Amino acid sequence: MTDRIRRIHSGGEFEAKIGYCRAVVAGGFVHVAGSVGQGDTVQDQCRAALDTIKAALEKVGASLADAVRVNYYLPDRHEFEPCWPILAEAFGDNPPAATMVECGLIDPKYRIEIELTALAPA
Repeated sequence: MTDRIRRIHSGGEFEAKIGYCRAVVAGGFVHVAGSVGQGDTVQDQCRAALDTIKAALEKVGASLADAVRVNYYLPDRHEFEPCWPILAEAFGDNPPAATMVECGLIDPKYRIEIELTALAPA
């Protein structure tokens, strides 16, 4: 860790295997890695991914209210709409700029991956 960069690890098994960390605080922002969640439905996975993101933000004193940018990745764009109420509730009156991309994910069991950037606490 340098004075300008703080790396946040979640302890997940793939961080060491792949060579990444859950989040990096740099340049006044918290950059949270793409997060997938467990569950049978896209809604379950969306909630779980948001929980992972919230936990990373909490480690640096930030929250979803500090989010400025979010990217959603789904293998099937038609599954995005069922997530809208979950996302609207999660971000409330503080919605970030957002992009949704239809693409393949690392494992076919995953139905949504969420990547987020938030302002870091001063």
